[in-house]
Amino acid sequence: MKFENNKSGNGGVITLNNEIKEVGRLTYTIFPEENKLIISFVLVHPEFEGRGMGKYLVEEAIKFARENNWKVYPHCSYARSVMMRMNDVSDVFLLPLPEFLQYHPDSQL
Repeated sequence: MKFENNKSGNGGVITLNNEIKEVGRLTYTIFPEENKLIISFVLVHPEFEGRGMGKYLVEEAIKFARENNWKVYPHCSYARSVMMRMNDVSDVFLLPLPEFLQYHPDSQL
């Protein structure tokens, strides 16, 4: 599996490909003046669903955000649900504090 990040202007697409074809994609928008990356949409093609590929795409977006010192706002409900279950994203997860603490009560903020 291979990730490819195609950034264009203040937006982009991260694709996940196997040896033959695209497995899925994640679209994002960057607000550099706010140090923010917004995950707009996550898509996994039907034949690859149920194998964690969407989570891999979200993790790749988080990695990209960390490399650029951006926070991540998961506008996409799938990306938000994935991030809510992750324990190591408090440094980048941009979510209203009460909602974040509801899912991460032991967080060291």
